[in-house]
Amino acid sequence: MTGAATSALSQDEAFARIRLLRSPNIGPVSYAMLLQRFGSAGKALEAVPDLGRRGGRQYRATAAETVEREVEAVRKAGAKYLFHDQPDYPALLGPLDSAPPILIWRGDLALAARPCVAMVGARNASAAAVKLARDFASGLAEAGFTVVSGLARGIDGAAHEGAFPHTVGVIASGIDIAYPPQHAELQERIASEGLLLAEQPPGTEPRGSHFPSRNRIIAGLAGGTLVVEAAVKSGSLITARLAGEAGREVMAIPGSPLEPRSHGCNHLIREGAVLVQEPGEVVELLSTFAGEPRSTFREPANGFDYTPEDIAAAEPADIAARLTTAPVGIDELIRQSGESAAAVQLALLELEIAGRLQRHAGGRVSVR
Repeated sequence: MTGAATSALSQDEAFARIRLLRSPNIGPVSYAMLLQRFGSAGKALEAVPDLGRRGGRQYRATAAETVEREVEAVRKAGAKYLFHDQPDYPALLGPLDSAPPILIWRGDLALAARPCVAMVGARNASAAAVKLARDFASGLAEAGFTVVSGLARGIDGAAHEGAFPHTVGVIASGIDIAYPPQHAELQERIASEGLLLAEQPPGTEPRGSHFPSRNRIIAGLAGGTLVVEAAVKSGSLITARLAGEAGREVMAIPGSPLEPRSHGCNHLIREGAVLVQEPGEVVELLSTFAGEPRSTFREPANGFDYTPEDIAAAEPADIAARLTTAPVGIDELIRQSGESAAAVQLALLELEIAGRLQRHAGGRVSVR
């Protein structure tokens, strides 16, 4: 069930992990904390009803029968599961707090282990930008890079085609759903000869909220993200921001100030992204990347560290009264409460499982 890299994970624990992640109100952060707190997904599943009650509401995990149907659907799609602590899990993606605990994949998983560069841009891209994306992707693939993108129309599709078969497609739907429909053939080619990754269960149609989640995976897989052409308000700039927050290179190809589809790239460059004009400049940047990007387009890191041992030993802090519908930083909650990071995180976990907490970008939280 778990694919090529089963590590020491038992079938029962693998099943319990899928069930835990598919249960209501459990995302990557709460999933990781539950495993740290209880040591296994099986024990965490036993504990979540009590955590939900402590958070103020009754809680029921997803039914085992639902997960059985999902596992069968993954098998029918010719796909496999990859868990966060298995050896083949992508090395750059794993350390991120928001990394998906479970991925579903088809294709050649070794492509994600090579140096990766993300390429993103406008869906309604100009003909010149589409050709540029294809040429850049081809040059990067020839230089030994895997090109990662999101299978959208425009720049994404051109990047995949230029790099083929050295490309990873990250989709916002289930592994068995082709989106957009006009890329069904391209998606199948990538699944057969490249690598196709999905976070959502099979049968899931893409929704608006899935695309930022997909973008964080695209940015997280790669040492750097290159924006080819994009408007100021676009998903491509979200991917660039996520890359910056992860401490990766952010690069952009400049364009004419008279072309609205270039304004996003020019904005990124003004904000600290590295201006690039040919594939060799991307190769040079990423070949010498040692964890300190030259681009300054990034957010400060959050300051609330804790260890698994801290989580296992802590008791939840009493912080519910400090929360409102206005997002506040977790580091601010730690400072104001005087409690440890682990105690505050446990209190937030109880509220989240109860469906009363919403997590926002930049380590901020609010009540629903």
